[in-house]
Amino acid sequence: MEFLAELHPKVVHFPIALLIIYALLEIIGTVFNKEFFQKAAHLILFLGVIGTLFAVLTGDQAFAANKYWNDASTALFNEHQTFANITVWYFAGLLLFKTFIVLKKKSIKAINYTILALALIGCYFIYQTSEHGGELVTKFGIGTELNIEETK
Repeated sequence: MEFLAELHPKVVHFPIALLIIYALLEIIGTVFNKEFFQKAAHLILFLGVIGTLFAVLTGDQAFAANKYWNDASTALFNEHQTFANITVWYFAGLLLFKTFIVLKKKSIKAINYTILALALIGCYFIYQTSEHGGELVTKFGIGTELNIEETK
């Protein structure tokens, strides 16, 4: 499963981009009341959730494959993993809620603005996950050749 571990740094940026684009499309669709953007946001949200699942899978494999964890890096990884799991479940729940609204054809402004607010809150979770993941790379060299060279 080292193959999946090596994919994590490459894969993780797609769901980040997709979910942020989702939030931007949600803003445009809600503020300008454009159905096309709301439908596009729904599709991008779906793809983003699929991407987060793959990012978490490869991240778990990256953790298992790395043999050079210490107490500080493990603690930071646990925070990163916690925010990653929150992000996955949060956006999966948002996807279910948005899908329910779409299927019920309940396009009410109050609901649209609620979904928009939830999308923006989700961006905070993306930021926290990314911040902790970035610290793993910059402070500890996790997932880089630097990490392997320093421990020899």
